[in-house]
Amino acid sequence: MGIVKISDLMHENLRVAGNALSRSINAQAEHWMRVGMLTEMHPELDHREICQLLIRAELAGGLDITMAATPQPGKPRAAATRKH
Repeated sequence: MGIVKISDLMHENLRVAGNALSRSINAQAEHWMRVGMLTEMHPELDHREICQLLIRAELAGGLDITMAATPQPGKPRAAATRKH
């Protein structure tokens, strides 16, 4: 875990979005980072598909970029997960 410096405007955007969606500022930032990461890794997916991917990954133990970046036999890249 570490510290990420962001602009005051982005912090305010996180606060507003987090409040609207019942998430903490940190949880909202992490959500946006996950969505952005997956959008860059899978530009063919739309927002709905990215959210479905996140839900499937969570049900399977969580998203791990090292697994998502490496295709695994018998599993689509988007379904890669990690165990807690």
